[in-house]
Amino acid sequence: MEPGGDAARRGLGRAARALPPRLLLLLLPPLLLGRGLRGAAAASSSGAAAEDSSAMEELDTEQEAEESHRQDSVSLLTFILLLTLTILTIWLFKHRRVRFLHETGLAMIYGLIVGVILRYGTPATSGHNKSLSCTQEDRAFSTLLVNVSGKFFEYTLKGEISPGKLNSVEQNDMLRKVTFDPEVFFNILLPPIIFHAGYSLKKRHFFRNLGSILAYAFLGTAVSCFIIGNLMYGVVKLMKMVGQLSDKFYYTDCLFFGAIISATDPVTVLAIFNELHADVDLYALLFGESVLNDAVAIVLSSSIVAYQPAGLNTHAFDAAAFFKSVGIFLGIFSGSFTMGAVTGVVTALVTKFTKLHCFPLLETALFFLMSWSTFLLAEACGFTGVVAVLFCGITQAHYTYNNLSVESRSRTKQLFEVLHFLAENFIFSYMGLALFTFQKHVFSPIFIIGAFVAIFLGRAAHIYPLSFFLNLGRRHKIGWNFQHMMMFSGLRGAMAFALAIRDTASYARQMMFTTTLLIVFFTVWIVGGGTTPMLSWLNIRVGVDPDQDPPPNNDSFQVLQGDGPDSAGGNRTKQESAWLFRLWYSFDHNYLKPILTHSGPPLTTTLPTWCGLLARCLTSPQVYDNQEPLREEDSDFILTEGDLTLTYGDSTVTANGSSGSHTASMSLEGSRKTKSSSEEVLERDLGMGDQKVSSRGTRLVFPLEDNA
Repeated sequence: MEPGGDAARRGLGRAARALPPRLLLLLLPPLLLGRGLRGAAAASSSGAAAEDSSAMEELDTEQEAEESHRQDSVSLLTFILLLTLTILTIWLFKHRRVRFLHETGLAMIYGLIVGVILRYGTPATSGHNKSLSCTQEDRAFSTLLVNVSGKFFEYTLKGEISPGKLNSVEQNDMLRKVTFDPEVFFNILLPPIIFHAGYSLKKRHFFRNLGSILAYAFLGTAVSCFIIGNLMYGVVKLMKMVGQLSDKFYYTDCLFFGAIISATDPVTVLAIFNELHADVDLYALLFGESVLNDAVAIVLSSSIVAYQPAGLNTHAFDAAAFFKSVGIFLGIFSGSFTMGAVTGVVTALVTKFTKLHCFPLLETALFFLMSWSTFLLAEACGFTGVVAVLFCGITQAHYTYNNLSVESRSRTKQLFEVLHFLAENFIFSYMGLALFTFQKHVFSPIFIIGAFVAIFLGRAAHIYPLSFFLNLGRRHKIGWNFQHMMMFSGLRGAMAFALAIRDTASYARQMMFTTTLLIVFFTVWIVGGGTTPMLSWLNIRVGVDPDQDPPPNNDSFQVLQGDGPDSAGGNRTKQESAWLFRLWYSFDHNYLKPILTHSGPPLTTTLPTWCGLLARCLTSPQVYDNQEPLREEDSDFILTEGDLTLTYGDSTVTANGSSGSHTASMSLEGSRKTKSSSEEVLERDLGMGDQKVSSRGTRLVFPLEDNA
């Protein structure tokens, strides 16, 4: 409304009443037309201003989008340059034979340097933050539509911010860009790391120590989790007494911290072991424990989160809820294991019954997609992708690898090795970066010191008592030097970090993340750097060929069958103690290998006669054509080609159990009368034919380390 408009209208009304009607008719149209023209001009002016404002807003939006794209490119380029610098420094360290710092520790140092530069060297660029109150709502929304001057804008939930940190919200857009979504670690970076662990597994040494590995991974991780959780609960009570606890920290939070920090990742130690060719049994124990306990830790943490007691106090102990969590643990682990194995079996069948080997590129692409999809499929079904992709890798290595062409074998090995290397170093670089770029750190000296003490005690209770009980059933004992080295090698790494960063919404989770980050730094730098001196101090063998078997005086092998003088009682007991593995090997060799691969005996010789049609359909034509079977380069699960040529002491035992001297010889024609059909096929696959060999040639021996 114009100023004085009412007065003008009143004056116009009085003048109109004073004028004659005819003159009024002549004067009113021009007056009204003038007012209409002035109104139209004002409307036209406001419309043009609105169009100019809209155009400026669109221009600003385009500039902000372009700036965001540029910052995304810079953030990704930062990590690529970090990896490039790490690779060049690794080459320099290998060239100079520097072993006090591993590549992962180096990546963390470079990440720290870049984090300092981004934190203190880049100015704040975002100035459009404003708090809006929604007091009428009782929960947070994942997506929010905000009406700003008639235009709707979409906002997504980033996370909860404590009231005391409202003024310290990140104002630097660049630091926002380098802070990744935790799901990136789980869905993109972890799958190649875990799959490579299963795909490159040296099954011969792994299954030789399978019982001990399972004990350390399952029972040991559970013991470590509960010891660390209870000790940290005492630390939390102490913090509350001295006034250092500013928010809620429940017992279940302490158990969750015990679960995630029990995931060991001795990547530094294992790399040095591999470079120095340390004792293969020690390597197998450490590697097997680290591979499996990552899976156990993530399932255990999920079970603790799922712990929901009945009643008002949701953090009190409830026996029903406890056993429900145990059932969830068993269900998730077994379901994930089954899903991973089934995916590997499906891939093996596809590669066997199609001619993808004629197109190595398609074969490699299918192998890659099927392997990666295992992780996502398990997560989508409510299981754990880490467990699924681990056992998928083991199954792929045992079956699918035999069906691949020579080019695809090399490509898949190298592809996952490169992805594993890049993903692992990327995670460790991000760890260094996150120490300065992450905005939700909660540093508590009491909690950090207590965590280090609890981890040490938990690792000790994990290794030494279990080793004592395991040695009661092992002929090849786990020596004190091995136990000390395993105690020393309990490093924390990528899995603990990924589990900690996945949820940082609450005060307790933020404190856990900060403490986990510092623990990873310490163990990788200090413990990893002391690996070589520790090997020397503990007198652990180095320079050992990983494919070489223990010396004859090492009682780590047992003979499955024997007819010698000493075999009447002792060897019978040994044979009975190994029945489970012998049963698995027989089933795998006679049925699974012929069904899933191009190797093994024809199913027509192992299946019943009424299954003849099915046996002919499932048996590969290569077996009927007597072509060279495709065998994996790695050793078999239980018995291997190398195992079939071992000597036990001064006696030699043939495949059918007959013993003799080293100089005695025999013909395979005579021995076949007492051999099973599977043994005949196995000998033919090994290319033994009808030639004469000494009695040390074909013997079934079995690792004795574990009877479990």
